[in-house]
Amino acid sequence: MTSKILLFAFFTLFSNLASGAEPTSIRLGVLASGTLAWELAAMRNQNLLENAGFKLETVELANQQAGKVALQAGSVDMIVSDWIWVSAMRAQGGDFTFYPYSTSAGGLLVAADSGIKTLADLQGKKLGIAGGELDKNWSLLQALGLQHGLDLNKSVEKVYAAPPLLNQQLSSGRIDALLTYWQFAARLEARGYRQLLSGEDIIRQLGITEAVPSLGYVFRRNWADQHRADLQQFMQAAQTAKRSLCDSDNAWRQIANLTETDDTNTQNQLRNRYCQGHIKQWGDAGHKAAEQIYRLLHQLSDNKLTGKSEQLQPGTFWSAD
Repeated sequence: MTSKILLFAFFTLFSNLASGAEPTSIRLGVLASGTLAWELAAMRNQNLLENAGFKLETVELANQQAGKVALQAGSVDMIVSDWIWVSAMRAQGGDFTFYPYSTSAGGLLVAADSGIKTLADLQGKKLGIAGGELDKNWSLLQALGLQHGLDLNKSVEKVYAAPPLLNQQLSSGRIDALLTYWQFAARLEARGYRQLLSGEDIIRQLGITEAVPSLGYVFRRNWADQHRADLQQFMQAAQTAKRSLCDSDNAWRQIANLTETDDTNTQNQLRNRYCQGHIKQWGDAGHKAAEQIYRLLHQLSDNKLTGKSEQLQPGTFWSAD
């Protein structure tokens, strides 16, 4: 498959040069502080797109919501987002689809000396929640609590705020525990904070054994069908870059400044958690696991997170084959 795609890409590039035509552009929306920026830097450092049959253009995004707006407006061709949103858009007639990027899903953290050892210990405590009331991890944590006879929505004092502020509040003792995104969790772990549960742990304890991506590349299916060879080549380059950052210390050192910290321990923890999110396989079993998660989220969020559809929409997941 790889050799056929590369051969097609070289043929496309040769044809474009011979005809004088400009290569196709892929406009990719990128958060300046996101891990996608790490992979793009690794691609450039390793010349992974040097002979590509397309031109990659990056558009800097302020946040994930800005990326969704840009994708819907046609200002970019592709962003990194979540499959819950994709399904909701498809239920409204949208043509968006999703290809896995990472399974890293954040975690629930407490201070190293905290007396909080189990979910039951959260009752009566202040819990910081990144992402707001409709955060996916918060909904899944509530589902896990209900399995243990705990209504966490009623029994904890919830504090919603931006992740950096919540990290500060946990450090100052203004909140007792924090449910946050994996990058911010990794920074706290590097400082000695204890992870009570990871996002992946929550899913496993809910009885879902397959790894399910938390984030993925999102684009229009019609666009993907028109640029399939270019998109496949980009995905392969992205996978090569990701593997190199996990397997090669030299490749990691070249992009380490993008972690926005000079602390080696923090950089190492960010690398560890990033690499744990590497998706090794994705297929029908993973799709069925995602459907299980969707049904749980639909029941808990009163349709606010998933939309009105009770089922994950057909076409939510894109196949590169």
